[in-house]
Amino acid sequence: MLGYKVSAQRIDPRESVARTETAEVRLATGLSGAADAFNPAELLLASIAACMIKGIERVIPPLAFSIDGVEVVLHAVRQDDPPLIVSVKYQLVVDTDETDQRLELLHKNVRKYGTISNTVPLAARLDGVIWRKS
Repeated sequence: MLGYKVSAQRIDPRESVARTETAEVRLATGLSGAADAFNPAELLLASIAACMIKGIERVIPPLAFSIDGVEVVLHAVRQDDPPLIVSVKYQLVVDTDETDQRLELLHKNVRKYGTISNTVPLAARLDGVIWRKS
């Protein structure tokens, strides 16, 4: 099985930093937050987006799929008591001339083979659509 390791350290009352061996991400961990860092919910959404984009990169070669760009737009709904994300909606916007059938095939593969996009639905609803960039 593949494993992952991240460490995080508090920098000050507003901010922390998460690190892997060679990269770091600034985190808004204070009560007032830090406008130029990701808060935990935004980090979750960024993780889903990264998973989907990586999934697209993974299936482009075997599907011989042609794209000029991808954007993922996500929106999460949080309940207060207890605090948790109850749903995430996404839009995959793909700049491509591929057919609608091939675009749906891309979407199916992204949802089927993504580590994060397979994990999140175990805790919250994950729904979305794929669009062609106009």
